[in-house]
Amino acid sequence: MLNRNKLLLLLTVIFVLLPVTNVNAEEPINIHNEIIYDILVDRFNNGDSEETEEIAVDDPNAYHGGDIKGIIDQLDRLKEMGITTISLSPLMTNQQNGYHGYWVLDYFEIDEQLGTMEDLNQLIEQAHQRDMKVVMDMVINYAAASHEVTEDETKADWWTEPSYTAASWSANALQWNLNQPEVAENMINVADYWMEETEIDGFTLHAVDQAPIDFLQEYTQHIKETDEEFYLIGDILDPESANIQELEETPLDIVANPMLHERLKQVFSDVDNPVSEVYHQWENLETDSPLITIDNFTEERFTNAYSKNQRNSLTAWTLALTYMYTTPGTPLIVQGTELPMYGGDEEESQRLVPFNSGDPELKEFHTRIASLRNEFPALRQGDIELVDTVDSMIVYKRSYEGQTMYVAINNGSESAYVDVTDVDANKELRGHLQDNLVRENQEGNHRIGIPRESVEVYEVQDDHGLNWWFIGFIVMVILAFIAGVIYLTIKQRKREKK
Repeated sequence: MLNRNKLLLLLTVIFVLLPVTNVNAEEPINIHNEIIYDILVDRFNNGDSEETEEIAVDDPNAYHGGDIKGIIDQLDRLKEMGITTISLSPLMTNQQNGYHGYWVLDYFEIDEQLGTMEDLNQLIEQAHQRDMKVVMDMVINYAAASHEVTEDETKADWWTEPSYTAASWSANALQWNLNQPEVAENMINVADYWMEETEIDGFTLHAVDQAPIDFLQEYTQHIKETDEEFYLIGDILDPESANIQELEETPLDIVANPMLHERLKQVFSDVDNPVSEVYHQWENLETDSPLITIDNFTEERFTNAYSKNQRNSLTAWTLALTYMYTTPGTPLIVQGTELPMYGGDEEESQRLVPFNSGDPELKEFHTRIASLRNEFPALRQGDIELVDTVDSMIVYKRSYEGQTMYVAINNGSESAYVDVTDVDANKELRGHLQDNLVRENQEGNHRIGIPRESVEVYEVQDDHGLNWWFIGFIVMVILAFIAGVIYLTIKQRKREKK
C-alpha cells in the first residue's frame, strides 16, 4: 500500500504537469484591478502589547489596542487571500477615545495609540514588497469638537456643528466650512504632506457627500495633477441625500453606492431571492463600475443577516463573493469577513478580529475566487452582458481582449439551467470552481446547469475532446510509480529474509 509521503509526492508531480491558463492580455492599470480589504486599525490586531495607555477592551467607546504593527503581522495572510489593496481607517492624532479617527486634533501626526510614522512607512514598504497597495482614510469634513480652532474667535467662520448627526461620533465633532478658502487650502496642504512624507497609494475620502462639490473638484484635481495614478475613493456618509451622479463627475476613481450595497445584502441573505435584482440595481446606477460592498463598520454584518434565515455561512458567502468578484467595479471586503465575523450592530461589528477562529473552507474560497479574479482580466475589465435569468439563477458574460467568461449563480432552492446560444460549436465552457465542463448539445446550445445554491465561473476554450495523450501520460506515471513501489517492497522483503 502507498504510504502518505509517497502519495503526496505522486500528487505533486501530477499537479506540476497540469496545464495552466496563461493570459497575456494588456490591460489598463486602475482601481478596478484591486481587491480592497478595509481595516479599522484600532479594532484589527494588536502588534505592540507595550502600548496600554487608553486601552480598555471591555469599553466599546475606548481604544482596543489594534495598531499598525498588528497589520504588518497579518500581511502574508492577506496576501494569501488575494487582497491587493488594504484600506486604513484615519490615522491622525485624535481626541481621547477617538479610536474611529474622526475626532482629529492634529492632521500632521499619527495617533500614538496606533503607531508612528516609522511604523506606517514600514507597513507601506512591506505591502509594496508583496505587490499590495495601501490607502488611508482622509477626513476632509470633520475634526474633534475640542480642536484648537474653536478657541480662535477670528476663525469662527471656519467651522460649524455637523449637519449630519446620525453617526455615533458626530456629537463630539465639528464640521469644516470648506467653502472658506483658508480651510480648503489647509486640507489640500494636509493631502500634500501625507503624499510627500509617505509612499501611500491613495486616499479614501471620508464623507465626500458632505463636502461642497467645488471644493471636492479642486481637491481631487490637485491630487491627480500631483500623481495621476494616486487612488481616490469616495466614501458616503448619508445615503439618503448623497448626489452620487454629481460625485461621479469629479476625478474620484470610484465611489461607494449604498443602494447596491443594500440590494446585495438583501438578496444573498436568503434562499430563492432572484440574483437578477442585484444586476438590475447595478444597471440603474449612475456609474457602471462602483465600489462593491456588502458590509461596513456601522451596521449589522451580512453574516448576522443570513444567519437569521438559517443559511450556511459557506453557501451565503460563496454566492455573494462570486457576484462581488465577477461583476464590474471594485470589491471591498471588511476585516473579519473571511472568518466570518458576526456583528449584530455597530458595536459588535467593530470588535477586534478573532484570527484564531473561522471556517477553513470559507477562507479557502476567498483565496480561490480572488485568484480567479486576479488571473482573468475579463472578470475585472471586461464588458458585461446578461445572458439569461431563470427564477433565482443568473448567467452573465464578461468579455475582454478575446477572452470570454461566463458566470452562473444559482440562489434558488432547486437546480436550474440556462442555455447559452452564442458559443461556437467547436468551443467548450470549462468551469474553474466546480470543474464543470459544458459542450454543445444536440440542440446546438451550451447548457449551463448547476445545483441549488451554487456557483460556477466558466472560461470559453477550444473543444479538443478528451486529452488522451495527457491522460495516457498520467496513467503511465502512476503505473511506473506503483511498479517502483512494488519493486522496492519486494527488494526489502528479500533483505529481511536474509
